[in-house]
Amino acid sequence: MKYYIIVNPTSGRGLGQKSIPHIESSLRKSGLDFTLVQTERMWHAAELAETAAREGYDVIVCASGDGTINEAINGIMKARKAGYTKSAFSALSIGTGNDFSGGTGIPTNLNDGLKSLVANHRKKIDLGLVKGGDYPEGRYFGNGIGVGFDAAVGNEAIKVRWTRGLPAYLIGVIKTVFLYYNPAQVEIVLDDSETIEQVSLMISVMNGRRMGGGFQMAPESHPDDGLFDLCIAESASKGRILALIPHFIRGTQASQPEVKMRRARKVSIKSLDMTFPAHADGEFICLNGSHLTLELLPRELEIICA
Repeated sequence: MKYYIIVNPTSGRGLGQKSIPHIESSLRKSGLDFTLVQTERMWHAAELAETAAREGYDVIVCASGDGTINEAINGIMKARKAGYTKSAFSALSIGTGNDFSGGTGIPTNLNDGLKSLVANHRKKIDLGLVKGGDYPEGRYFGNGIGVGFDAAVGNEAIKVRWTRGLPAYLIGVIKTVFLYYNPAQVEIVLDDSETIEQVSLMISVMNGRRMGGGFQMAPESHPDDGLFDLCIAESASKGRILALIPHFIRGTQASQPEVKMRRARKVSIKSLDMTFPAHADGEFICLNGSHLTLELLPRELEIICA
C-alpha cells in the first residue's frame, strides 16, 4: 500500500515540524511505502489530498491539527465526487485540540497513531456538509459545527501561544465570557419536524463527541450512526456560563435547564436578529453569518483507527 503523509509544520505550536524526523523514522522501520509533504499555505492540504486521491494513494494521512484535517477531508471529497474513491484517511494527532481523532477512534497521540497505521484497522464514518456563511457551495466537516459562543472561544484560544489543548480553550472561554458575547436569537429547524426559537448562547452540531480539546459537547455521539448530535444552550449570565463549564467537560450538560440535546440528519440555523460567528472543525466558516444548513452524509469516509 502507498501512504501519502501531509504534515502541517505549524500545527501544535510548531510540533508538526519537530515531529517530521520521528514520523519518517517510524514509518521506515515499519516498512511502509510513503511520500511525505508539508503544507505551505491555507487550503494547501485540500489541494494535496485531492491530488493524492486522484493519483491512487491507498491511504492519505494528516499529521496536523483539526483545521488541516478538515482541509484534507474537503480535498478527498472533491476527488470522490469526481469518481476517485480508493483512498482511506487517517490522522497523526499533533494539533491543539485533536478533536476529530478523539471523536472517531483515531489515537490522540503520535506514537499510537503511527502504530494504528501499521495495524490498518478500518471503519466507515459519517461526514457533514454545511452550506452558508463564506461557503454557500458547502464545506465538509468530520467533527462538528459550532455557532455562537463556541466559535468566539475558538477565536480567542488560537491567540494563546504558550499552551495548547483544553487549557488554551479554557482561557478562551474566560476571555470570551468577560470580553464578548451578545448572542443572536435564532430559529433552529431539525429534520423539517421540530423548530426551536430562542436566544442561543451556543449551538454545536456534532458528528464527533468533543470540541476544544476536551469539552464533551455530545458524549453519546457515534460518528457512524447516521445522525448529528446537537447541543443547544440558551443565553445565560456570565456567572452561570462559568458554572456550566465543568458540566461540558464531564459531558453532563444535558442535566442543566439551559441545555437541550437533540438528534437530526438535517439542520437549519437562521438568525432572527443579529449575525453570528460559526466554525467547522475549528475553522471559521463565517464571522457574521445569518443562515446555515447542514446535512449528514452517512458512512461517507473510510478511516484507519485504533
